Amino acid sequence: MPTILIIDDNAAVAIALDVLFSLHDIDTLRAASPEQGLAVLEHANVDLVIQDMNFSADTTSGAEGAVLFREIRKRHPDLPVILLTAWTHLDAAVELVRSGAADYLAKPWNDDRLIATVTNLIELGQANRALAERARRERRQRRDLEERFDLRGMVWQDPSTERVLHLACQVARADVPVLISGPNGTGKERIADIIQANSQVALGPYVILNCGALPAELIEAELFGADAGAYTGASKAREGKFEAADGGTLFLDEIGNLPLAGQMKLLRVLETGRFERLGSNRERQVKVRVISATNADLPAMIRAGTFREDLFYRLNLIELRLAPLAARAGDILPLAASFLAAGKRLSSGAEAALMAHGWPGNVRELKNVIARACLLAGGAVINAADLGLPAGLITTTSALVGDNAEPDRDCVAQALARANGVVAQAASELGLSRQALYRRMERLGVPRPG
Repeated sequence: MPTILIIDDNAAVAIALDVLFSLHDIDTLRAASPEQGLAVLEHANVDLVIQDMNFSADTTSGAEGAVLFREIRKRHPDLPVILLTAWTHLDAAVELVRSGAADYLAKPWNDDRLIATVTNLIELGQANRALAERARRERRQRRDLEERFDLRGMVWQDPSTERVLHLACQVARADVPVLISGPNGTGKERIADIIQANSQVALGPYVILNCGALPAELIEAELFGADAGAYTGASKAREGKFEAADGGTLFLDEIGNLPLAGQMKLLRVLETGRFERLGSNRERQVKVRVISATNADLPAMIRAGTFREDLFYRLNLIELRLAPLAARAGDILPLAASFLAAGKRLSSGAEAALMAHGWPGNVRELKNVIARACLLAGGAVINAADLGLPAGLITTTSALVGDNAEPDRDCVAQALARANGVVAQAASELGLSRQALYRRMERLGVPRPG
């Protein structure tokens, strides 16, 4: 059950609030002076404070309330504080809201509005605490990964990417095939590098073959080698990738492009470690860790008869699935920052445009967009227009949080209407803090919800 601390020297006010909150399953603690209130906060778990602005007789300046608020903010910076104010010190309360107070209520207060405000702030506080705890947990997990494994300079922040990284590091030292799946440009090659770097054969050869970059008739020769005369143009014997990778790792990218004949030979190598070069009857033995990657729908290819089901299950002992960049939004801005040229930075409007874009080309597209923007931007700051993203998207994001733009009166009013007057929710939609939204409402003449 949430708990509110009421700091007010008027016992009647404290009792009235206590009764009101008890009807809504909210506990209250009371303090009759700033000193008592601060003492309570030192040993009690409090979700929210409601404090008066004056505590001495015949005092109406609100100065005592200002001192108390700043002391609470200093000791408990994340604790929401609602100010109880009379019209004589309304300006002082408004100024404190600008300094971080959650809200202010004029006496006599409106019960419905007070309950709505308190409920919203408590829920928001609980959500923020949960987010903060999750962030702390994710930082611990990140530090653990970075300390224990060679992550090859991987840049990430999204939890879904971290889960893939954690699993990749877990299976790296196991001598089993790994299949990395995901759309083009999502970073499958980097995950393969991390697996190899943390494997038991990290010091052995690391050989890469892109099965999609070669004609089908040459892939087998690349994989298994060929004796002289094995095919037209084969004037001398050549070593294949499996021989080159003996004692190390072979990364087969775009494995779905491997022809059926090559698939059968690959299955045999995975099962026995044995193969023959093209045009040769001599069997060769190798020990190779195989990592493969694909952007293809291999189960669909199996149904179509273009990929062997037994090979799929052999490769798929461990599968790591990389999501599209748009589905792991937490990675977008850290990756963008890592691609920036020295001396360049992104404006808030550019960051908003990056977050709103759909990224059909994934990380590869993001890297190209940032590289182009670094070349075209006139100064150190990259603005939304420099990114070259669709014009409609830039207009929309700039209207909301552009480089120098801010929500206009209609935008603020509509956001408040959609949020049913809950300022914190409207502020979140507009990408603002509550205090920033209050300032805009005051400047634009938008009435506070009653």
